[in-house]
Amino acid sequence: MIQGGLLLLDGGPMRRNALPLDMIIQGDCIAAMNELPENSVDLVFADPPYNLQLGGDLFRPEGGRVDAVTDDWDKFDTFQTYDSFTAEWLKAARRILKDDGTLWVIGSYHNIFRVGAKLQDEGFWILNDIIWRKANPMPNFKGTRFTNAHETLIWASKSENARYRFNYKAMKAMNEELQMRSDWVLPICSGGERVKVDGVKAHPTQKPEALLYRILLASTEPGAVVLDPFFGTGTTGAVAKRLGRHYIGIDREPRYCRVAQDRIDGVLPLDESAMLTMQSKKAAPRVPFGALVENGLIQPGATLTDLGRRYRARVRADGSVQMDGHEGSIHQIGAAAQGAPSCNGWTFWHVDDGKSLICLDRLRDAYRSNLDA
Repeated sequence: MIQGGLLLLDGGPMRRNALPLDMIIQGDCIAAMNELPENSVDLVFADPPYNLQLGGDLFRPEGGRVDAVTDDWDKFDTFQTYDSFTAEWLKAARRILKDDGTLWVIGSYHNIFRVGAKLQDEGFWILNDIIWRKANPMPNFKGTRFTNAHETLIWASKSENARYRFNYKAMKAMNEELQMRSDWVLPICSGGERVKVDGVKAHPTQKPEALLYRILLASTEPGAVVLDPFFGTGTTGAVAKRLGRHYIGIDREPRYCRVAQDRIDGVLPLDESAMLTMQSKKAAPRVPFGALVENGLIQPGATLTDLGRRYRARVRADGSVQMDGHEGSIHQIGAAAQGAPSCNGWTFWHVDDGKSLICLDRLRDAYRSNLDA
């Protein structure tokens, strides 16, 4: 049954022929995922229950009670019960994930190691563990432990050899042309971003939009389908809508579904041109070295050298290169020069015009720019 943007599960199958794109499913996440088509989702972001195992209330030094996670959805009788639940939702998520899709899961020290083990048991291949270092963490009020200032994310593909998506250049551009590292410093969700109902925060573990923005920008493209089986107040859906991705949210709590829907309804997507990011080399059109020769960016007879000017090769009319009796592609001759099994000729070789060295990769970018003009 559909009400507004909610798809309500009444105990039976959803009976839908297509994915419930840009909708929230109110119901059990495992049952809901099991009703979705196989290999249909590009990314799964999961923020599962942490199983905090809190032993009573926690109070600040001045006597105020800390607003911690005390909801029933975070309570499990034993670790074994939690492990079984984890294995079931991971199995369901893996079935609906495309072969080139990826899974992101976030947790604290209470649960992330158990989740990571089950994730590997289900056949996922870990690509990175990301440390989200909180710029403004909650202090340890008792003074008995280090302040818990981070959470851990695991990024995984469906298999070791999966051809997953990673927008490397977009992440590098976001980080002032430095490789994006696996430790992210971002503030916790607070202030105006914190969703509240009657002045009380709607969800105890709402994640900041900046975190989801980086995740979706790094590992999806516009039009991708992003599923969140623990939707909460809808941060994943709000960011997905903003970035032109489709979302599917699942949550069993009616109050969270209502809050999430209201929140997402108020989000305006970015203009299509604003969503464009720098293409990775893999995503950019393939350019053969010979195309640079036939289009005049490199002249037959030009001299190629490495950055240290140790090796010299000569360009021939058909785009092959020659060095000391060897002939072949820029990659083959680059490897032969170094005695290496392989070589990226685009970054190894430079054109020597007698005054300066110009990397072949820069000339390739110039050729691609002419194609787009």
